[in-house]
Amino acid sequence: MEISRFKSEKIHQKFLTFYDEAMKKLPVPQEIFDIDTTYGTVRVYRFGNRGGIPILLFPGRAASTPMWEPNMAGLLKTYDVYSMDLLGEPGMSTQTKPIKDNEQQAVWVEDVLRELQLTKVHLVGVSFGGWSAVNYAVHYQKYIASIILLDPALVFAPFSLKIILFSLITILPFVPESWRKKSMSWISGGAQVDPQDSTARLISIGLKDFLIKTPPPKQFTTEQLNSIQAPILVIFAGKSIVHDSAKALAYAKSLSNPIEAEIWPAASHAINGEFPSEINERIGTFLSGINSQKK
Repeated sequence: MEISRFKSEKIHQKFLTFYDEAMKKLPVPQEIFDIDTTYGTVRVYRFGNRGGIPILLFPGRAASTPMWEPNMAGLLKTYDVYSMDLLGEPGMSTQTKPIKDNEQQAVWVEDVLRELQLTKVHLVGVSFGGWSAVNYAVHYQKYIASIILLDPALVFAPFSLKIILFSLITILPFVPESWRKKSMSWISGGAQVDPQDSTARLISIGLKDFLIKTPPPKQFTTEQLNSIQAPILVIFAGKSIVHDSAKALAYAKSLSNPIEAEIWPAASHAINGEFPSEINERIGTFLSGINSQKK
């Protein structure tokens, strides 16, 4: 019965140092929750105090709340924002019980929302966080006002060979560190990644030195995706190495449920950090449109 964990306590402490440093770049949270769920304790931050339907952020694989720093201040101009470190991923959440399938991956999210006592939330997920948000929506929909997906992984298209190669480079112990750094630039569309940046260090440690024991994500069926009733916005990155964005777009538009889908040609898989203002503006436009339809 294995659970996700750091390879050693020394690595864990190193991670925590960078985590604290990265969190200082974000606005000060209004509240910090450590919520007990069926499968472990989940760290949730609440930013802002406006009221209304808030946004709930799902970070990408091997990432955590600090990755949302480029977007946070802009989103807080209009909405309260909750962000959680995903259970079974490197962060401040702690898995205590094995998670065996996709449904159990959704159970702990439902536990969190029930404990937070939020009537409705707008889900926003990037990469694997997008998969996590959709996986939750496939199994539970009571609390969902809308879903916003930024180059979601394994939702509308299978993995590409490029992302499989990237994964191997980041996790295999014998791969030179220089290759790992180049691979981070590769997934970011060729942009240079500052190796001293605390958030980049968090992700690097998470990819290399955190043992993820949750089940590999499975692509959803058409029936599952069509079962989601909440309005969906999905933005695909034209330069994504995760999937074929053109095929993913075509498939998303073929579904019967209400989906706004588009490709941003200049964006890489690191879309939220590359175009934070544009992403925030597009989210605002989408949510304003939803609110207008309800009036």
